[in-house]
Amino acid sequence: MTPPPRADSPPAQQQRSPRAADATAGLKNLQQLIQLRWIAVVGQVFTIEAAHYSLQLTLPLREMLMVVGCLALYNVVSMLRLRTGVAVRNVELFLALLIDVAVLTVQLYLSGGTTNPFVFLYLLQITLGAVLLRGGYIWSIVVITLLCFGVLATHHLPLELPQDLHQGLSSLYVMGLLVCFALNATLVVVFITRISLNLRERDARLAAARRRRVEEEHIVRMGLLASGAAHELGTPLSTLAVILGDWQHDKGLAASPALQEDIAEMQVQVQRCKGIVSGILMSAGEARGEESVQTTVRTFLDALAQEWRGTRSLAEFAYDNQFGTDLPMVSDTTLKQMVFNVLDNARDASPGWVRLAVTRDADMLDITVTDAGPGFAPEMLAQLGTPYQSTKKQPGRGLGLYLVLNVARTLGGSVAARNRPEGGAQVSIRLPLAAIALPGTRG
Repeated sequence: MTPPPRADSPPAQQQRSPRAADATAGLKNLQQLIQLRWIAVVGQVFTIEAAHYSLQLTLPLREMLMVVGCLALYNVVSMLRLRTGVAVRNVELFLALLIDVAVLTVQLYLSGGTTNPFVFLYLLQITLGAVLLRGGYIWSIVVITLLCFGVLATHHLPLELPQDLHQGLSSLYVMGLLVCFALNATLVVVFITRISLNLRERDARLAAARRRRVEEEHIVRMGLLASGAAHELGTPLSTLAVILGDWQHDKGLAASPALQEDIAEMQVQVQRCKGIVSGILMSAGEARGEESVQTTVRTFLDALAQEWRGTRSLAEFAYDNQFGTDLPMVSDTTLKQMVFNVLDNARDASPGWVRLAVTRDADMLDITVTDAGPGFAPEMLAQLGTPYQSTKKQPGRGLGLYLVLNVARTLGGSVAARNRPEGGAQVSIRLPLAAIALPGTRG
């Protein structure tokens, strides 16, 4: 069985969560740039053809189409790079935007420079840079576009486009400005909205990762507190066990059967307390000499149900094990304590009846605990697994489901809770068999 990681050693997957969130957002943003670049390729071809053949403007047609071809080729390479799934760094997005700026600059150089109304497409590149990039990269894009604009003001091939702005919409230049404005506005609204959504999703994943780290630190503190308390309780429990043993063999006390019965019951309870202390220390990685025992899933769960029923006062306990084909596993104190926790909560809410059902769904183990109590409050269901959410209204309570949820997550599983229409509550624990069964035994 794959043991859960210790509280002071969070899973590597959780440690990589911030990087994974950045990588996902970077890949999605690169995909948006690729889509935008295809629109630019189609738009440039259409504009060049319309200006040359419809408006009869003299343009270096071959050179401009070659630039478009180079842009399309670069976009194909970008698509192949995207399929690798490798994280996209900030510098890579910066270089991609620089290539787009370079292509736009060459096209403007070949078609009138700053006299071309499409020169204002530089604003789109600056806007994309402001959304995608960070720190100095943003201002680098601003400075580079300004330099390109300045160079184009003095160095460009002439464009026979009259600057007849006084003619209003009848002017070709004004119509070009209108098309450029509409294009800028449309692309900004569509793609900036998509990119902003990607960044918001990344921020949400980062916030979730930070919350998980805080929860793990909370569990570490509770684990240290529980381990310390278990160590402190070990000595007085051993002392009590010795004293009760002496009382049991004391001739003066042996004459009272009722007293002997009470002493025997106290010895049972002391042994139970010592077992609980040992379980806490085992969960904390201090096994106190006990060895792991190989068993099977059905046997482990049957023993778990029998032990819980034998140590709790309950009017009726229904146990249904429908696991199916058995699998070998190593007895797991953490898993047992997790199920005990859910069963204890169910008994507190419903002292008259509790049901434990075990089923198997393909490669998943389903453990369902049902009670006939008042059910969960809506706010508790909405915040399932949040610490200190309890129906008992006592200080320090409400950690049960929180710990259950985190143990299940550690094993790669999940926990769900709901209120039954006929009354009562139901908590379902779903665990992958690969996390609890011995390797190579999945049936």
